[in-house]
Amino acid sequence: MVDAQPHPYDSALDPAAGLDRADAAELSGTAEAPRLLREDTLRPRRLGEYIGQRELKQVLAIAVEATRNRGDALDHVLLYGPPGLGKTTMALVLAEELGVRCRITSAPALERPRDIVGLLMNLQPRDLLFIDEIHRLNRVAEELLYPAMEDCRLDLTVGKGTTARTRAVPLAPFTLVGATTRAGALSSPLRDRFGLIQRLEFYDLPDLQAIVERAAGLLKLELAGDAAIEVARRCRGTPRIANRLLRRVRDVASVRGHACIDAALVAEALTLHRVDARGLDASDRRLLQLLLEGYGGGPVGLETLAAGLGEDPVTLETVVEPFLLQLGFLQRTPRGRIATAAAREHLAWPEAA
Repeated sequence: MVDAQPHPYDSALDPAAGLDRADAAELSGTAEAPRLLREDTLRPRRLGEYIGQRELKQVLAIAVEATRNRGDALDHVLLYGPPGLGKTTMALVLAEELGVRCRITSAPALERPRDIVGLLMNLQPRDLLFIDEIHRLNRVAEELLYPAMEDCRLDLTVGKGTTARTRAVPLAPFTLVGATTRAGALSSPLRDRFGLIQRLEFYDLPDLQAIVERAAGLLKLELAGDAAIEVARRCRGTPRIANRLLRRVRDVASVRGHACIDAALVAEALTLHRVDARGLDASDRRLLQLLLEGYGGGPVGLETLAAGLGEDPVTLETVVEPFLLQLGFLQRTPRGRIATAAAREHLAWPEAA
């Protein structure tokens, strides 16, 4: 036994009885998030079906093949980038390619030590554990992951006070796939334990068009002319949004009695949902209009903008701003955010005097 001081949160673990795998099976039920079956119907299952992210696919294909050749667990993977680009989907694809299970959870669900302990102890050899929003892990859960990731073991404190001891519990070899929109918010000790760190980029128009056409086929929708590219133009470079917009177009087509969806119907349906021709929605326009009308185009600090919009600063920074930056409608400077000339032109806003 190794002498150790009890962790302030270790009271959640029963020091007298310890934990066995039957306990773990019971505990893990609170931590695993259910899969979204509706979205699963449109998800690719293999790397060959996954559209876009070519460099990422190439890196992961090599890692998967090398892992198969060695017969061991895939190295731990950190996927980061804006929301909706396919991080969860890629974790499921990796599990399918390797022929293993993928257990899905999110950092906010791992509030107590017993949550992460239960998940880890219930993993089978070479399973994937996917943790979404991994930057939000609390300190206790993160520290439990360190030996699990490096040495396939859990260090659990047994007993209290001067009788406290650390009990090392072996784990099956596994792969942690972490997903985050804020890679910089991860602590260095956690980030450095990932063997593969990959960024997902916004999708280009041809890839988005292919994604929309594939989804339309799965939903048994007939698209005419430029309908697919019209959806692709308005989906913020994001497959998840493309699929959501396509479903809203399907609703309008169904109600209006259109057997075939054309570009005009797409434009009509998405304008109804306040998504314009460049993909800007109401939140985007509110931010740009506040910058232009309230502050003459900026520069304005993030906290000031968030207060004016009644939004959380993190939401603005991770959900709203990335697409505006991608379009060239917004600039981040040391003094704050600035609306660009392109934003003025798109909103038909007069030039500053």
